[in-house]
Amino acid sequence: MIGSSCLSRLRRPGEQSPIGEQSPIGEQSPSVRHSVRSAGRPEGVPALSEPVRAPGDRPGAPSAGFAAQLESVHLQWFAAEDEGRTEDPTEHKLREARKEGKVAKSQDVTSAVMLLLGIATLALLSGFLWNTFLEMVTYFYRRVGETDPTSDFALVRAFFHYLVWLTAPVALVCFVAAAVGNLAQVGFLFTTKPLTPDPKRVAPNVGKWVKRSVGSAEAGFNLAKSLGKIVLVGVVSIVNVAMRIDRVAMMARQPVQLSVGLLAELVLAIVLQVAVLFLILSYFDYLFQKHQHKEQLKMTRHEVKEERKTQEGDPMIKNRLQQRMQEVLSKDMIHKVPEADVVITNPTHYAVAMEYDRLTMVAPTITAKGVDNMAQRIREIAHDNDVPIIENRPLARALYADVELGDVIPERYYEAVVTVLKQVYLMKGVRP
Repeated sequence: MIGSSCLSRLRRPGEQSPIGEQSPIGEQSPSVRHSVRSAGRPEGVPALSEPVRAPGDRPGAPSAGFAAQLESVHLQWFAAEDEGRTEDPTEHKLREARKEGKVAKSQDVTSAVMLLLGIATLALLSGFLWNTFLEMVTYFYRRVGETDPTSDFALVRAFFHYLVWLTAPVALVCFVAAAVGNLAQVGFLFTTKPLTPDPKRVAPNVGKWVKRSVGSAEAGFNLAKSLGKIVLVGVVSIVNVAMRIDRVAMMARQPVQLSVGLLAELVLAIVLQVAVLFLILSYFDYLFQKHQHKEQLKMTRHEVKEERKTQEGDPMIKNRLQQRMQEVLSKDMIHKVPEADVVITNPTHYAVAMEYDRLTMVAPTITAKGVDNMAQRIREIAHDNDVPIIENRPLARALYADVELGDVIPERYYEAVVTVLKQVYLMKGVRP
């Protein structure tokens, strides 16, 4: 061991270790040693310090291909950001998220409502729209050779006139449907927060995007939803065509107008049925989005505690204020014991001082109360000031638990209190 130690000390720079000799603990070979470049790490991940280079290492050596590039990607990119978020979001968290435009909303609900109401509008106004379309075609065919489009703008005005009549009804209904679909989900909400430029969106979190797009419950649900929609459209189309297969087979022998009418009827039936099914499916998508929204807003226990401190105040400060308030009340309460008419005791653990003035009070009032040390203090002050002390264990406990300082006694205690006051008046030689 002494010889190998001496050899290691006398080894020249750049000379390799002898075969079979192990490197000291913590030393790495140049092929394994690698530093994480700060340019490849995400925001918030601390840069790792550069490792100590061996004398034989060449600074600025090129990376060893794709493996080295993978090593340069910090694993923190793929860390679970919601790790430790087990607490449901508080009402304050939900309100703040709503102010920022983060609400549970399903685009499928809005799309389904727009599709259903738009198709229904086309079905109701099909006659009007068809007649308007024929009128437009007839008008342009008649005027095509009579006017010069470069000098006469009558054709341009006619074009926009017919365009408005053909598209405005459906467009207006779809606009109202979109508003109704959003209002039904989130209510009235106006915020410009989602439009505010955010530098984080320019360089997205690759790990989070991969996890959400491929390996999350949302990705699986969206895939199943898309496949389900394709299957529904296919099944509905096959069923409707099968129900009209005889009429469809005769389309080649029928006039164009009848064929177009049959085709429009078939398409309208398919789209209307698909819209109803999509609206039913959108309800389940809304429930899923609501669940995902709640999961994304979940908080850690530390966040819940910090929010409670912010909203309700620091518990230590609140306890200190409560103690201070109790001290103030205790001092004021002690000063009122000599003015009491009687002190009802347990006899050792509870003490309740009561005062009654027939001219100014509706019923006897509790002026002081306490347990253990405070009860002992009340009894001592009452004894020093010749205030009668009456032992009544059930009444003392009941008054201490049910009546606050400065409150009159409830009616259910009138009979017991009257008995105590009679004893006090007899002790003082006063006629009740």
